[in-house]
Amino acid sequence: MLNYAIRRLLIAIPTLLLISLVIFSLLKIAPGDPLSQLPPTIPPEVRANMRAALGIDKPLIVQYFLWLKLFFVIEPLHGFDVLFGTHFSDGMQRIISWQSRGPVFSVIAERLPQTLLVVGLAYIVGVLIALPIGIVSAYKRYSVFDQIGTFLSMLGLAVPPFFSGVLAIMIFAVYFDWLPTVYNTNLVVNSWSSFMEQLRQMAMPVMVLAVQTTASISRYLRSSMLDNLNQDYVRTARAKGMGEVAVVFIHVLRNSMIPVVTVVALGLPSVFGGAIVTEQIFKVNGIGQLLITAIYANDVPMVQTLAFIFAVLIVGFNLIADLLYGLLDPRIRYD
Repeated sequence: MLNYAIRRLLIAIPTLLLISLVIFSLLKIAPGDPLSQLPPTIPPEVRANMRAALGIDKPLIVQYFLWLKLFFVIEPLHGFDVLFGTHFSDGMQRIISWQSRGPVFSVIAERLPQTLLVVGLAYIVGVLIALPIGIVSAYKRYSVFDQIGTFLSMLGLAVPPFFSGVLAIMIFAVYFDWLPTVYNTNLVVNSWSSFMEQLRQMAMPVMVLAVQTTASISRYLRSSMLDNLNQDYVRTARAKGMGEVAVVFIHVLRNSMIPVVTVVALGLPSVFGGAIVTEQIFKVNGIGQLLITAIYANDVPMVQTLAFIFAVLIVGFNLIADLLYGLLDPRIRYD
């Protein structure tokens, strides 16, 4: 498995470089100038100095390699300095946001906790609910529970978040007045009442996002378990006198988790990326809203960095999913 992981890492490097080149090129050829909204009375030499400070006066290929150096060398070095109190990156140029005029990674670090708290919790809740629903639906095929679970899953997949989010606000915030309509990012949790207020404002976005996760994963798990319940090894285990609980959870569930692991692993990058639509609806000041704001403001460095971070996460979690296959199914060998 170690050799396979090394080979996959060697393949991932040129893949990420190609993705970074595509992202950088597409955003650079898009129309827009970070200095377009400045007053026209600014002298040309001042504008030239500002363009030089932003690094946009150099050829595109030079800007690309400079961006790679900033992303892979200087920014990780700055993170190391922050964690361990060193000063290796002092005086080095960082990736600067055209909108906030501050370091891009500092802005991302400020928004990331909100995204992980809301979107991450929603993903965990969705997975924990989906697993028992998928298992029971497959084991009790065509039962009342299976029919209800199938209907709710299809409904969850069919209804988009922008509709279910607005519907949740109309029901729980406007009609019943149980929950707040807007997420208060500045809320400080330092007492029981503030903790309850935090739970109240998280309830709707977590619920809307968890429905999507539960619907997709429960359907994948149900379908995979139905394929394995009729296999010969299941009949052999039952013929040997093994109990149903052991058959279902030790044999069937383990082999059925392979496609589910793929879905879960590919969905994890969305946790770090934030739910763009849902964060906009509930005004969660997270990564998703940051991306939308950067696109509207033509903040190319911010959009480039966020898009490439998402690409790195997708490639990384794909590798993790491939390695987990061998742990779940002994028939899969890499060497």
